[in-house]
Amino acid sequence: MTKVGIVFLLLAILLGSCSDSGKTGSEQSVASDSAKVDSEQSVAPDSAKVDSEQSVAPDSAKVDSDALARVEIGGKVGFINKAGEIVIKPQFADAMDFSEGLASVKIGGKEGKWGYINPAGEIVINPQFDGASWFSEGLARVVIAGVGVLKFGYINPGGEIVINPQFDLAGPFSEGLARVNIGGRFSNSSGDVVFEGGKIGFINPTGKFVINPQFDSASWFSEGLAGVNIGGKYGYINPTGKFVINPQFDFAGDFSEGLARVKIGGKYGFINPTGEVVIKQKIDGAGDFSEGLAVVKIGGKIGFINPTGEIVIKPQFNFAQDFSEGLAVVYIGGKWGFINKAGEFVINPQFDRAWPFSEGLARVNIGGRFSNSSGDVVFEGGKWGFINKAGEFVINPQFDRAENFSK
Repeated sequence: MTKVGIVFLLLAILLGSCSDSGKTGSEQSVASDSAKVDSEQSVAPDSAKVDSEQSVAPDSAKVDSDALARVEIGGKVGFINKAGEIVIKPQFADAMDFSEGLASVKIGGKEGKWGYINPAGEIVINPQFDGASWFSEGLARVVIAGVGVLKFGYINPGGEIVINPQFDLAGPFSEGLARVNIGGRFSNSSGDVVFEGGKIGFINPTGKFVINPQFDSASWFSEGLAGVNIGGKYGYINPTGKFVINPQFDFAGDFSEGLARVKIGGKYGFINPTGEVVIKQKIDGAGDFSEGLAVVKIGGKIGFINPTGEIVIKPQFNFAQDFSEGLAVVYIGGKWGFINKAGEFVINPQFDRAWPFSEGLARVNIGGRFSNSSGDVVFEGGKWGFINKAGEFVINPQFDRAENFSK
């Protein structure tokens, strides 16, 4: 496989949730067993709309140190502030959100390179990578493509490679460790691009293995534990690699607010960090706890439970996402709206797509639709804008794509 070919294999499976034009598999179920796996692959979002002539000059008249949101207009990506003003004009083939003060951007055509900009739109790390992700705990994943192979490494905010590209897949640092794969590969033999094989271990910020590659899959560390799969069963390890909850589950999610969702025999429940079941496995689907509540699927409808397993918002929705900033986005009757923790609508269902609140604003779409014409379920069309918690548009729908505000 050529260098260009393997890069596009990577691009084809990057995180769909970064863009509403991507796959929406994790949106269709409240308990997607692969939801955390995709996020480690988002080092270079696909950019089918590219132009070899790119300008990187910032709109210096409107530089703002506040949170910025990534938007797309006419196939080019830039950034806006909360007033809806363009502070970094759309000029990039693609980009990722700001994190720890930097955002990765792609400049050039199909064989363009990724670098990093600051909130003024100035390039601070020159475009040189075949893939580049967000900064986490002071390090960012980057990809170098060779002949028929991709290798993942890490850079610091100065653009210096501090962990040489050597891994076949790599995740972000979380609680001082990053999961990496040795021996796996990207493949499209089945018609779908997948990453398969190899073993997963964990490295520290110097690139040294502190937990040797041995797992078939793994999540990142959260609240001191990481879910790992070995021999088809999931358990949890501590940062030394010792099992504190032995492999016994068909699926294991991240710990969040002291609980983790686990699956046995097709049903979900929740355990505490000692492995004790606190909510029995009798739920058809479940999400992580967020702001004291967790999304659950019971009898084909979506509702919310509290940490004791009590249903506090009865299952009635077709889809719902986690609570964020006091509200949860839900789908019912063909439209999206927002509820409070009493289950009351505070913003009536009226949008064709909506995402959770972040930095006080939520991105919503008017006029778009879900489609599976290509064989994959995607959301396409319409225009994106931003609303406040009163449901009022503070930035009118005008963008072809929009992401959350971040810094």
